[in-house]
Amino acid sequence: MANVLKPAKRVAIVAALVEGNSVRATARMVGVSKDTVSKLQVEIGAACARYQAEALVDLPCRRVQVDEIWSFVYAKARNVPQRLAGRFGVGDVWTFTAICADTKLCVSWLVGPRDSATATEFMQDVASRLASRIQLSTDGLSTYVDAVEAAFGTGVDYAMIQKIYGTSEEHDRRYSPAICIGAKRATVMGNPDPKHISTSYVERQNLTMRMGMRRFTRLTNAFSKKLANHAAAVALHFMHYNFCRIHQTLRITPAMAAGVAKSPWTVEDLVGLLSRKSN
Repeated sequence: MANVLKPAKRVAIVAALVEGNSVRATARMVGVSKDTVSKLQVEIGAACARYQAEALVDLPCRRVQVDEIWSFVYAKARNVPQRLAGRFGVGDVWTFTAICADTKLCVSWLVGPRDSATATEFMQDVASRLASRIQLSTDGLSTYVDAVEAAFGTGVDYAMIQKIYGTSEEHDRRYSPAICIGAKRATVMGNPDPKHISTSYVERQNLTMRMGMRRFTRLTNAFSKKLANHAAAVALHFMHYNFCRIHQTLRITPAMAAGVAKSPWTVEDLVGLLSRKSN
């Protein structure tokens, strides 16, 4: 059981998970059961979500980029049994993410369906964490327009970037992504600086998510079987990304760059959040 694991075992499990190992691989590496790994991941994920909800406030961000990344739970949408059809948490699941273009801090994330209600809830959380007016960039998802207005009112410089994709005979249509052949930028409200209308950093973060969480990797059997485990993995990933991992360009962690932390966290520090959950 995770609640009787020795601290060293907990650290070993979390260290394996944040480096992109699957639950099965982690269980083999550390010498524990899959259930033990999953239970600890849910517990540490909840602790990470609580800590970041409290710590990521009054952020000095000036430019924020937003995007959403697809995954699935239990089964791909086309394979969901009829008895489970239409139930959120079975089939397509999206993770909305917001990253500060300067500090590379993940300001907020939200796991949910790709709809207006989720977009609105997500944008309201993003707005609540910022200390001043920002320039916001999103992709062309139409639900963002009303969501941004509901969250920020007119107090934001907001632009959309719509990428244009084409196909090539040289690329396998099933496994290769479409080729980006251009992009259209459009001001939605305020006065955004055209030079900074971009979603490049948040799209790079999406790649980091796919590389850093085995359940996000395409064409594997390591996908999430339960929504709670999926959400916990995302919270753990962003805690490690924000507080532990030295950013290659910044040479410090995103949390340090944003003034949220004074030094890099270790995995031991991260596991120590479990002892704060009852405080």
